[in-house]
Amino acid sequence: MTTVTISQGRVALDDPHACTDANDILTVFGALFDTLVRRTPGGGYCPALATEWTVSEDARRYHFLLREGVVFHDGDPCEADAIRYALMRMARPDMGATLGAPGVYAQYLAGLEVEVLGRHEIALTLAQPIADLFDILAYGHVVSPRAVEAAGEDLARRAVGTGPYRLQSYLPGERIELRANPGHFDGKPTHDGIVWVKGETAAGRAEALRTGQVDIANGLPRAALSELPSSSFTTVEFLAPTALIMMFNAAEGPAGDPRVRLALNLAINRRQLVEGVLEGAGQPLHGFVSPVHYGADPNAPPFVQDLAEARRLLAEAGHPDGLTLQLYCPTRLPDEAQALADAIEAQLAPLGVRFERDIEPDRVRYANQVRLKAIHDVCVFDSSPMSVFRVLHEKVDSRVRGSWWQGYSNPAVERLIDLARVTTSNAAREELYRQCYRLLQQDPPWLYLYNHRRVIGLRGRHPDWRMRSDGVVDVRALPAF
Repeated sequence: MTTVTISQGRVALDDPHACTDANDILTVFGALFDTLVRRTPGGGYCPALATEWTVSEDARRYHFLLREGVVFHDGDPCEADAIRYALMRMARPDMGATLGAPGVYAQYLAGLEVEVLGRHEIALTLAQPIADLFDILAYGHVVSPRAVEAAGEDLARRAVGTGPYRLQSYLPGERIELRANPGHFDGKPTHDGIVWVKGETAAGRAEALRTGQVDIANGLPRAALSELPSSSFTTVEFLAPTALIMMFNAAEGPAGDPRVRLALNLAINRRQLVEGVLEGAGQPLHGFVSPVHYGADPNAPPFVQDLAEARRLLAEAGHPDGLTLQLYCPTRLPDEAQALADAIEAQLAPLGVRFERDIEPDRVRYANQVRLKAIHDVCVFDSSPMSVFRVLHEKVDSRVRGSWWQGYSNPAVERLIDLARVTTSNAAREELYRQCYRLLQQDPPWLYLYNHRRVIGLRGRHPDWRMRSDGVVDVRALPAF
């Protein structure tokens, strides 16, 4: 029997319909649960519990044929009624909370109708068109209705899906142990078991991998790329898609002027920030999503530091001698937030721009203040969804006024969002998002900074193994050890 042990910074279960982009939780979910459609390594979607589908021209009705013979880990059949239960649970306004933002999925699925057309056939009708619905359904983990109803608040008893592995034991914060589901529709998994263990520090995780205590270690120090011998280990550096940004208060104050927002984007040297704050473990960000996002424009010109143009724009906006911005800053998530603020202020000093800081140690309170639009002039934040549609909806569209929207408005972008909602052609919709990308370079809602570059290590030589584009370890695609 082969068991793979994975070390990561956090070892936790969550509700399967909580909204999270945390790769440590999503990798466990990917082992326990299936969804109607599954994200592919390159960022597209492929069949999972649904084998075929059609989408109406107005992007409001989705018709699915379901895989037959699938059973939950508790032995119950996974048929149309169970999938309807999971989707309606996901759509509830009390589900899908993240960092103080309630009902993330409900804002898309409110008014959802799920028709059971047969044991293996369902149809979804949306209140509003969403051509990017698979971005949402990829997180619609299908759970056993019987298990969920009996579990109460017990997360371990709630973790009953149809996935390639089933939960064997759970020690919150320390250890999760799974055993293979031999009857999974993809066939028996490569490994008989998977165990996640907590690695408190990056250096500790690297040492556990080096000494053979674990087979995979995620979130390694960048030094592991050279320190772990290539004859015995595989180390992979990958781009984390979460965008590190400073969000501007575009509703009032200095950053309400688009010239100020553009000036500050032109004033900074992103490569210097990556080298100085991250010791090189990052990549400059030049738009509202990462380069690995569907809809990012690979041909859009990068920002180039131009202090003369930045100075001209600030003077035109009424700040020829600079200005003071009230900065709201957390102490963690990102953990380098205060050092980042210092580095940016140093780069802005030639323009006479400085920060007055309000430091917040309580990260949940910080998120709630951002949601309440109480960020002063600017705040250190990130943007994590892999869905371009979600980023635009929740953070950019002034008509939605989403949880993380901060007063920005751009009618041209909003017209493109409306077109994308009803454009079912993936290629045509991607072109619309690329137009959004360029418009949001010309009129940025945020100060674009960087993406982190992360390192994962595996025992043995696996030259063909790659991290999935969303930064989640896909346990279905682990190599043999």
